[in-house]
Amino acid sequence: MENMFRLMGSEDFSDRKRCIWVNGPVIVGAGPSGLATAACLREQDVPFVVLERADCIASLWQKRTYDRIKLHLPKKVCQLPKMPFPEDYPEYPTKRQFIDYLESYANKFEITPQFNECVQSARYDETSGLWRIKTSSSSSSGSEMEYICRWLVVATGENAEKVVPEIDGLKTEFDGEVIHSCEYKSGEKYRGKSVLVVGCGNSGMEVSLDLANHNANASMVVRSSVHVLPREVLGKSSFEISMMLMKWFPLWLVDKILLILAWLILGNLTKYGLKRPKMGPMELKVVTGKTPVLDIGAMEKIKSGEVEIVPGIRRFTRSHVELVNGQRLDLDAVVLATGYRSNVPSWLQENDLFSKNGFPKSPFPNAWKGKSGLYAAGFTRKGLAGASADAVNIAQDIGNVWREETKRQKMRTRVGHRRCISVA
Repeated sequence: MENMFRLMGSEDFSDRKRCIWVNGPVIVGAGPSGLATAACLREQDVPFVVLERADCIASLWQKRTYDRIKLHLPKKVCQLPKMPFPEDYPEYPTKRQFIDYLESYANKFEITPQFNECVQSARYDETSGLWRIKTSSSSSSGSEMEYICRWLVVATGENAEKVVPEIDGLKTEFDGEVIHSCEYKSGEKYRGKSVLVVGCGNSGMEVSLDLANHNANASMVVRSSVHVLPREVLGKSSFEISMMLMKWFPLWLVDKILLILAWLILGNLTKYGLKRPKMGPMELKVVTGKTPVLDIGAMEKIKSGEVEIVPGIRRFTRSHVELVNGQRLDLDAVVLATGYRSNVPSWLQENDLFSKNGFPKSPFPNAWKGKSGLYAAGFTRKGLAGASADAVNIAQDIGNVWREETKRQKMRTRVGHRRCISVA
């Protein structure tokens, strides 16, 4: 209690209305990772507060994804803990179906985030042994708040902020439209226009496919090597095949098998400008976290010439792009499929669990727990399955402490009652 009084008497607590004590963990982020952690805590009877900077759950899916997107992996490996997808959902649920699933999930486990609460800073107070999380409202009120809690769960995800590269002339000279893939919705508005997609990951490939389907003149920049695998082999997902093989064979052999299957189905991609990395797809995923591209139709467009593969960019001019090979393309628009990054270093004041790149220092499966009641959910680079595993571990760890302390409190209460009765 003495430590608590010291905290309450500190300089930041002159206005008590701005401070909230949370009798349980604070979860930062109401995406799938935050929702999964909250649901597992609910099952453990642990109270919690979820803070979300947007005005809805799963804002990445609701506001920053294109219309045609579907889950790239089978639904059974993407479902969150305690609640499977509806049986009538397809193997690869659509964007709308996944959002509906998440909203039903939040309703089932009575998860009601504090929306429009943007975390400005979070630090551990050594004196009190508590976390202090300062937020500002992203609504018109602009009010500030400070949450005090014993446990902090970071669930802001791997894709919190878009990455926008500095390219010569793009901002200063090019007159056409420039958007990030998070702002891209459909190729309909680009029908008949020349569009350059910068980036050849899953987003770049799918945006290029969508542009070609809408009769745009699509070109895609491929600067480095990339693994492209078929999404399915004989009706079985490549992900499931790789997971099954990894139970029996070493990683190098699994990669060999996957590459042979990819060659049989997709053919030799080098002649289309797509070079494979020296490291195999699964080894590359384990070592760097870089996910192979799962083809859902883009390769057909590339082979037919409907999507042109081009090398790196030298610079942009008013209505053109100059490539490193001297080629010059007329352009109407540019879509930057250049990925996302974690934003944790911008607000979390801590150096033990997270590194400077915003990811935990320890590899999976030991990346979910730090010191002083700090946890990380959804930073495994293993998709929704990894986030679910984190959520289960975090809830069990906090739940064990919560139950033990609740038990002690009840025992102290009973002893106090007995003393009172005996005196009377």
